[in-house]
Order: sequence, then C-alpha cells, then structure tokens
Amino acid sequence: MQIKSFVFNPFSENTYVLSDETGTCAIIDPGCYSAAEQQALEGYIVSQKLQPTLLLNTHAHIDHVLGNAFVHRRWGLTPQLHPSDLELLRSAPLYGELWGIRPEASPDPEIFLNDGDTVQFGTTKLSVRFVPGHCPGHVAFYQAEAQVVFSGDVLFAGSIGRTDLPGGDLDILMESIHHSMMILDDSVKVYSGHGPVTTIGNERISNPFL
Repeated sequence: MQIKSFVFNPFSENTYVLSDETGTCAIIDPGCYSAAEQQALEGYIVSQKLQPTLLLNTHAHIDHVLGNAFVHRRWGLTPQLHPSDLELLRSAPLYGELWGIRPEASPDPEIFLNDGDTVQFGTTKLSVRFVPGHCPGHVAFYQAEAQVVFSGDVLFAGSIGRTDLPGGDLDILMESIHHSMMILDDSVKVYSGHGPVTTIGNERISNPFL
C-alpha cells in the first residue's frame, strides 16, 4: 500500500490518498479548500493513474470535509462516515462562516461506518475502529498488513484530540485511545489528522496525556 499525504486548508489538516497495485485508491479526509489545493489532489491522482473508489471521513469537523464536494463532483464518490457525525457534516457550512470560509456543502453519505466494519479498495482492506470523544462519531482506519492506523483527530504526535468543541468528551476520548489505539503494537505507524507521523510505541512512552 502506498500512502501520499497533503497538508491542506487554514487548519493545516492532513489529507491521505492510499493506493495499491490495482491502481485504485481511497481518499481519507479530503481537506482541499482552495482551487490550488484541489488541483494538487487531482494532479497527484491523475499523474499516478489512480482510480478513486472510496471517500472516507474519520469525522465531520469542517477541516476534514472541505473537499468532500470536490471529490464527489470529480469522481462521483459520496463520503462514508459514522452515523453519529451526520448532523455535524450537514452543519459544516454554518461552522465555516464562523471561520470566514464558505465551503461547498458535502453530499450525504450513502454508506455509514460502524465499529468492526471493513472497507476495501483494490486488494487492500481497512478495519474501522469507533473512537469517539473528540466528536460523537469519530472513527479510525487500521491496516493490519502495513501496520498503520489513520487516527484522525484522536491521537497525535505528543498530544490528543481537543474535547472543548460540541460533542467532545475527555473521559470518552481517553477510553477510546486506551481501548482501541494503545492495544496496537508499538511498531504501528500513526497517521494523524494534523502534524507528523508517529508510532504507537513513541506515544506510549512519551505522550504526556498517556
């Protein structure tokens, strides 16, 4: 599995494109907002001759869904996310006004994700882990063979997700981290929604919140 990351929008959000030998790919949390950012995402996918087949949202905070409408318009995909974040997804344009940005409304999901589900592109399977606390419907995507997890805004290098936004709960977040993330092997790489790549082992011994 190949992993390409982009840093998009005023929130410096990490967008990921995952691909395998079949030439198909999954887009996780498209945060592309400006025309230049949209062109960067499209340019990579076209240059690598990839065919997107999955649009996945770890959660529906505005910085992670700014590109949903573009991906839908360009490749005909609708987002897949946990049902508890549907209203958050629908309210993204209202939150955008608070930050002085005007995002296109995301299309509604046609498929919802729940804990234990598996999503697949090409020959690559991702397992869905329900990790609420940062928001009610947060999920992470774990790829066992590659030993990587896409944690969204649950776990960062040296930090954890904020819980002062609507729907956040610190106790629930810590339970999610300990029960769904820290049970992974130390060697598992953590691709977060913001900031650099880390590992479960690094966070186990150095993250001040853990």
